[in-house]
Amino acid sequence: MAAGQVVYESLTDAEVMLRVGSDDNAAYEYLVHKFHRPMIAFMYRMCHNQALAEELAQEVFLRVYRSRKSYAAEAKFTTWLYRIATNLAVNHARDHKVERSGKVMSLDEPDEETGTTPDVSDPALNAEQAILRRERLEAIKKHVMALPEKQRAAVLMHKYQEMDYREIAAVLKLSESATKSLLFRAYEALRERLKEFV
Repeated sequence: MAAGQVVYESLTDAEVMLRVGSDDNAAYEYLVHKFHRPMIAFMYRMCHNQALAEELAQEVFLRVYRSRKSYAAEAKFTTWLYRIATNLAVNHARDHKVERSGKVMSLDEPDEETGTTPDVSDPALNAEQAILRRERLEAIKKHVMALPEKQRAAVLMHKYQEMDYREIAAVLKLSESATKSLLFRAYEALRERLKEFV
């Protein structure tokens, strides 16, 4: 597998996916390995349930495999992958009427390798500032989770997957201007709800 790994790393993700379409199982395993953690993280941010996030991520890769013969590499592979993931998460939320509990989930899970999170307290902050910062982060997370599914997906792709407007538009099958408008409305809603922290 190590020799094959080198071959796949020299290809674009779309080229690797085209190999999957030619029944190259090692190419499929390479893509699953490469995108497994980011996909679970994305799904967790969408549904705030670890077991469900893992289940949905597994379903995404199952759909990728089932679609291997029809994959046409018209868009970036990640755009195609996140479109599958977003549709699955939004449909799941709609079908299961996911209850919006008051429970706050973490959008910034610790990195498994380093154990650090972007939320680590700044040693320069005094106790009061640290508490206010933590309250603000928890409020942001809570309000992001309260956004309508498409807005939430757009915000998560924009902020946490670092995707640009064009990529998000392709995933959500919207025009770039509609995507900007969607994100603008989402950020405006967040700004309005977080006024006390600004």
